[in-house]
Amino acid sequence: MSDRYRHPTSHRGIHQRFNGTMHISARVDYGMKALMELTAVASEDPQRLVKSDSLARDQEIPPKFLENILRSLRQAGIVASQRGAEGGFRLDKPASEISVADVIRALDGPLAAVRGGPPEEIAYRGNAEHLREVWIATRAALREVLEHVTLADIASGDLPSPVGNLLDAPGAWKRRGS
Repeated sequence: MSDRYRHPTSHRGIHQRFNGTMHISARVDYGMKALMELTAVASEDPQRLVKSDSLARDQEIPPKFLENILRSLRQAGIVASQRGAEGGFRLDKPASEISVADVIRALDGPLAAVRGGPPEEIAYRGNAEHLREVWIATRAALREVLEHVTLADIASGDLPSPVGNLLDAPGAWKRRGS
């Protein structure tokens, strides 16, 4: 059995909006969309630059918002930029070395926080005493997926098998709650 999961074609292109507790910010969603464009270009020519207005147009991202996102990604060492008429953006390292967690941390900060702080620094008393362990386990579960899925994995649809197992789990594609 392969240690990779090939994303089934039947699930591609699913774009649903839920009001559940999992929240992916617009910054991260737009940043990932732009990075997937840069990943596609890098697969043909890693040094080729792409103008931000082209990224914005191709992925329907507000241009000014994208400029801010690209600035943060550049500061994090995820993209490189060059100014001038022939300037633009490219990945600063191979897509196989950029995880989804790297992007989230660059654009939104830590993967999991409780009231703005790290869960291990929160103290609970009485009947809530064991909540901290739940929040830390939740962060560990997020890391298990987000730190092991790279831009290259997404581009190829060849996800790590633990992620594929989660996608194949009963109810994975169904919304729960209100």
